[in-house]
Amino acid sequence: MTSTAKFAAGQISGMSKRGYHHGNLRQALVDAALILIEQKGPTGFTLAEAAKTAGVTPAAVYRHFGGREELIAEGAQQGYDIFADLMEYAYRDGKPSALAAFEATGRAYLAFARKYPGHYQAMFESGLSLNAYPDLNLAATRAQGVLTRAADSLSQHIPADKRPPSAMFSAHIWALSHGVVELFARGNPGAKGQFPPEELLESGIGIYLRGLGLIPPDDH
Repeated sequence: MTSTAKFAAGQISGMSKRGYHHGNLRQALVDAALILIEQKGPTGFTLAEAAKTAGVTPAAVYRHFGGREELIAEGAQQGYDIFADLMEYAYRDGKPSALAAFEATGRAYLAFARKYPGHYQAMFESGLSLNAYPDLNLAATRAQGVLTRAADSLSQHIPADKRPPSAMFSAHIWALSHGVVELFARGNPGAKGQFPPEELLESGIGIYLRGLGLIPPDDH
């Protein structure tokens, strides 16, 4: 993992109410924002609340962030760094097979959403423009690139002029994963399913890939 991802992963379990540690005020504010995002959503908290959660004065926030959106953007960027690392680990360069690696990236999406709900909401539910934050855009592109690379590997057995664009069907799988997360993997009381989210996603991926002719009908 990157150093940012390691730090954030170690901090996400909670933050002491006594405030920030080791003088890392910037990270303490990000952690505070992520806690509040998980509790209230990306637009449900104020900078004053983030400062209070971090144990500092509201004025201290402006030493590091120009406003709430910048604070959320930093949380989203750290989330994408963690997310991309998890996707890379799940993909494992296409091992043990291209299909298994591709399916593993989908499961990694579900696992990330469960373990890092604050980051997840900052990334996907805050309405941030990636183009407004180059570093955030770069981190998001790296995460998307893992899935596109996995898709490209999965389609190599099909002649180039007949295979579907890997960026297209990787985007479809991303959308499918996101839908399963939103409906079944985040405790949505209005969507009680009889199948675990992982099974829903795996079967959905299988149906989609077979429909494109990327895997034979008898492959699992």
